[in-house]
Amino acid sequence: MLQRYGKIIGWGVHIPEKVVTNFDLEEKWDTTDEWIVQRSGIRERRFASEEETTDVMATRAAINALKKANIKATDLDLIIVGTCLTEYFTPSVACLVQSAIGAKQIPAYDISAGCTGFLYSLSTAYQFIQTGAYNRIMVIGAENISRFLETGDRSTAILFGDAAGAVIIESTDEPCGLHGFTLGSDGDDKDVIAMNTSSHRGRFDEGHFIKFQGQQVFKFASRVLGKACREALAQANLTLDDVDWIIPHQANVRIIQSAARDMGVPLERFIINIDRYGNTSSASIPLALYENLESGKIKPTDTVLMVAFGAGLTWGATVLQLAPKSEATVAHTQSDAVLGQLAAAG
Repeated sequence: MLQRYGKIIGWGVHIPEKVVTNFDLEEKWDTTDEWIVQRSGIRERRFASEEETTDVMATRAAINALKKANIKATDLDLIIVGTCLTEYFTPSVACLVQSAIGAKQIPAYDISAGCTGFLYSLSTAYQFIQTGAYNRIMVIGAENISRFLETGDRSTAILFGDAAGAVIIESTDEPCGLHGFTLGSDGDDKDVIAMNTSSHRGRFDEGHFIKFQGQQVFKFASRVLGKACREALAQANLTLDDVDWIIPHQANVRIIQSAARDMGVPLERFIINIDRYGNTSSASIPLALYENLESGKIKPTDTVLMVAFGAGLTWGATVLQLAPKSEATVAHTQSDAVLGQLAAAG
């Protein structure tokens, strides 16, 4: 039986238009731009409008990914959405996306793993690809956190923003895709990042906001990020020298700096955009991936190490090569042909 791999053929995001700067927050809360930047590295974030619910943002990211991949929604076999704070207990965001894009009858479900949700979903999707169960899978990370923030809690409310990011995985017999991964959780620390719900009315009630114990999260993240990366690389039989880029969950720039020191990797090899978007939870990694693929900083044939942590507490890391090396040869050949044509025309 042929070994099955999965290449990422499409990517897309939805970023709310509303920009909320630290100076905007100064007018509402007992905080300053300097205080926020020093403690988190965040300068601005995006807040969703009333119309931009979690499923709406996820759907828009999905549509953009389909356009990039140049396929129809009916070509998909499965939709998985990593998300934790949604407007509905049920139906799932994935089912709402499935309906909105017209991916008739295919399975769709959410994975709730806090900020690690995208990596949990991505790792799950690749198992379906590698076993031959499905050929094309859409994986989305989407969060609408701003409406679940207690504005009086400046240590938490300053950190978060809203966004959605999506990728599409397609099976191939050329080596690429998920080389290694690790996932973990520790429910003993469930209260470190948590939000209660008012289940007797089936909706979020006043006073039920996300709670975030910053010092405990920092200690946890500093301990687990490097370890998760080493485990995923060991499974892939690779080392940090084989990695082109590291995309960490965008929670706090000081946590990323701590991880870089622990791993002995220059900060320049880390993809960081927290200054512009804040912590977008499970959307942060696909958002960073999208931006840097679009800019050309990340090439599809690059080896990318992605690592995250979140409520649960959960953590995970994946070693991913988006496309087979043969595509780099094709792209290089096409580039040479174009240069040849230009030279002849000149």
